[in-house]
Amino acid sequence: MIEVCNVTKKYGDKKALDDVSFRVDSGEIFAFIGHNGAGKTTLIKAMVGIHDFDEGEILIDGKSIKADPVGCKKIMAYVPDNPELYENMKAIDYINFICDMYEVPIQKRKRAITKYAKMFEIEDVLLSPINSFSHGMKQKVALISALAHEPKILIMDEPFVGLDPKAIFDMKEVMHDLTEHGGTIFFSTHILDMAEKLCTRVAIVKKGKLIKVGSMKAVKGDKSLEKVFLELEK
Repeated sequence: MIEVCNVTKKYGDKKALDDVSFRVDSGEIFAFIGHNGAGKTTLIKAMVGIHDFDEGEILIDGKSIKADPVGCKKIMAYVPDNPELYENMKAIDYINFICDMYEVPIQKRKRAITKYAKMFEIEDVLLSPINSFSHGMKQKVALISALAHEPKILIMDEPFVGLDPKAIFDMKEVMHDLTEHGGTIFFSTHILDMAEKLCTRVAIVKKGKLIKVGSMKAVKGDKSLEKVFLELEK
């Protein structure tokens, strides 16, 4: 579903990504972990077509993100670590705007918005302007917008930052449900114990290079993911 093939991204003489390769299949929840500045966000933005890259290829369901960016984006959703929404819009108007771009039928979007707004407990503020929201509430609006068009692939950068415990629990349930129906989830996180319990596979990146990738069991062995990560990052 997602194939990252020998991707290199340079900023001047510095390689932010250095010959990175891995695959994420349908039905997987895949965690991408590393220290700040390791290259996580750079790769995610390359995967969703925001950043170009110098070498290699990224395939989304067999399509090149470079050659067919619109075709790739039609089947995926992206939630950044700091959602930059149109803050003067009401929450419901923003969500509908995203649904319009993905051509979500009216009745289908109404059901999705009702479902997720109730789940994330923001149904009472959908008519409020986004600039009155906290970071966590903006994150919920971004998540609802991403989920409303039922993406085959969900790519998220630190999706749990700012969410309250109930929203985190509900989001994990959503992730399991999406993958049980054949979807694919790729996300970065610093919450390693959550990644350990939630994910089927994991990759660890250090200074732009992939230093470990595989099933969660294969990567961590008998240790905790946190201990393995700290040992590899020394």
